[in-house]
Amino acid sequence: MQRRSRGINTGLLLLFSQILHVGINNIPPVTLVTLAVNIWFFLNPLKSLRNSCLSVEKCYQQKDWQRLLLSPLHHADDRHLYFNMASMLWKGIRLERRLGSRWFAYVLTTFVLLTGVVYLLLQLACAEFMDEPVFLRNCAVGFSGVLFALKVLNNHYCPGGFVNVLGFPVPNKLACWAELLAIHFLSPGTSFAGHLAGILVGLMYTHGPLKKIMETCAGIFPPNTGYPRQQYYFNSSALTEIPGEPGAVEHAYNPSGSGSRGKRNSSSKPAWATL
Repeated sequence: MQRRSRGINTGLLLLFSQILHVGINNIPPVTLVTLAVNIWFFLNPLKSLRNSCLSVEKCYQQKDWQRLLLSPLHHADDRHLYFNMASMLWKGIRLERRLGSRWFAYVLTTFVLLTGVVYLLLQLACAEFMDEPVFLRNCAVGFSGVLFALKVLNNHYCPGGFVNVLGFPVPNKLACWAELLAIHFLSPGTSFAGHLAGILVGLMYTHGPLKKIMETCAGIFPPNTGYPRQQYYFNSSALTEIPGEPGAVEHAYNPSGSGSRGKRNSSSKPAWATL
């Protein structure tokens, strides 16, 4: 384990400020633990980004399966961490209150693993059908693929209303797709495949067989127990979901490790993309 170099992490300070504003006692346990684990790995990375990012070449071909767990827990910089965890805070409170802590933990763990697997399948498919081996080497880090899956789940439970995406009102049920495209065009360094993987995993849960499979595998507790809703007195004004999140300001890294903010990745070289 290596410590991140000391310095002023504005994003980390903003995240702590938002957590304190909401109130630690108002954050359900699984959501709070998720925030703490991501902050810990940001301050004390288990491995470098190069050795924790997720790609077909590293994970599947070289059998480095631990990257399925390492990739979502590592972030490129403090701003990347802030936007992802601020989004997790907003979604986690809503979903954990609704689903119960045990089921939410089960869902979150499943989404973390499946989002990585679906990302690998999408990259492998692109490499095969487009005859572009670079897709096998594209490497991604970050939690926002999981956040897209949680967003699908949240919109499923709250289907009405509209969200603002780039100044345009978009129905909740279409918000994920609108944000996927908006983030891709505004922040080319983000991983389109990673975000798409999250949406597909969310749809597998809400409209596919995933929920039934999870219930069958669990068998020991129903999805609506475990966390007493009435314990929380959450003021929704304390949190504001970031338009176009997650990942609206994330940026890419090239294999040499130098930042390339605002530039589209070359099709001939593997890239690190933020999730």
